[in-house]
Amino acid sequence: MNPLPSIPFGRPWITADERQAVMDVLDSPILTHGPQCKAFEEEFAAFVGEGAHCVSVSSCTAALHLAYFYFGLGAGDEVIVPAQTHTATAHAVELVGAKAVFVDCILETGNIDPAAIAAAMTERTKAISIVHFLGIACPMDEIIAIANRHNLKVIEDAALAVGTYFDGKHAGLHGDVGAFSFYPVKHITTAEGGMFVTRHREIADAVRKLRGFGVDRTFSERKVPGMYDVLTLGFNYRMSDVQAAIGRQQIHKIPDILERRAANFRRLQSHLAAVPNTLIIDSQTPRSTNSFYCLTLILRGPISTSRDAVVEQLNARGIGTSIYYPQPVPRMTYYRKKYGYDTSRYPNATTISDCSIALPVGPHISLDEMDYIGKTVQQVIQEMTP
Repeated sequence: MNPLPSIPFGRPWITADERQAVMDVLDSPILTHGPQCKAFEEEFAAFVGEGAHCVSVSSCTAALHLAYFYFGLGAGDEVIVPAQTHTATAHAVELVGAKAVFVDCILETGNIDPAAIAAAMTERTKAISIVHFLGIACPMDEIIAIANRHNLKVIEDAALAVGTYFDGKHAGLHGDVGAFSFYPVKHITTAEGGMFVTRHREIADAVRKLRGFGVDRTFSERKVPGMYDVLTLGFNYRMSDVQAAIGRQQIHKIPDILERRAANFRRLQSHLAAVPNTLIIDSQTPRSTNSFYCLTLILRGPISTSRDAVVEQLNARGIGTSIYYPQPVPRMTYYRKKYGYDTSRYPNATTISDCSIALPVGPHISLDEMDYIGKTVQQVIQEMTP
């Protein structure tokens, strides 16, 4: 009897190149706020595309928080936020004292519904937060048109969108600010970290100071060591040179990573497309390029209430899974207690949270393993369908 495979949902692609890069930094006199961060910013900007200005930060959440802080949002202001997202998207709004106003998503893509954005706006609305769900591009033309009509800022949460494009422009460059995540299971990793991206040099220059306490000059810019001034309130949201060195090596792998993810997604999709009572979340327009973070399968009809049992069976057969995301954010305890919760306002977000399974398509998985995943998912769903 052949042993069951063990296929984790995510695994960072770390090689000798990253290990050597880390050792080189450890052998240098500067471990943070140094040349590796600057080089990483420049190289990521080159990848994202013309007009990008990048600021390395400690996390994607830090990048989002810096955006709202820079734009001066606070008490009395409202930001429209997708109900279907990681809680960090909403936390960044709350951390500046503004109010997250949640709206539903489009079921087929998981992305924020532009019609819901328009319906949720009030005179207090100052910004729109969008999330490129699972690396699927939002309809940015519609969203930017709404923002322009009402003079609103657009903050792109591109945590899962390295390699996502809409109308030929990379995610993060459509709105005022983009925020990327380099958490271990993302497309590329720095072990932990993020990137603040904007088309506006003056915003990047200001945020570069905000991420480091509001200090007016970096270590390398000080004529007298230890002498500096503080120009504004700021944070300690810096990335270390160790992290940046890992990220620089990861950037070289992006084309291969995206190619493998796309191939794995399409392979798995070919197995699951005809499975009854299911829906695969995917891009719905040729105008966008999906970065294929995972394949999320929505269970419908009689199997929809058996999601957790299906997950248990898949895990028992060696297939790692996840859920994106476990609850609509407004249903989570903090937000539910603060603002109340009305299930009827977020039917699509609720369906995705309660009835979907995120299946792995990362570069650590072979096509044969994708075949195993596809056949096993089919088998489990068939066994468990009433």
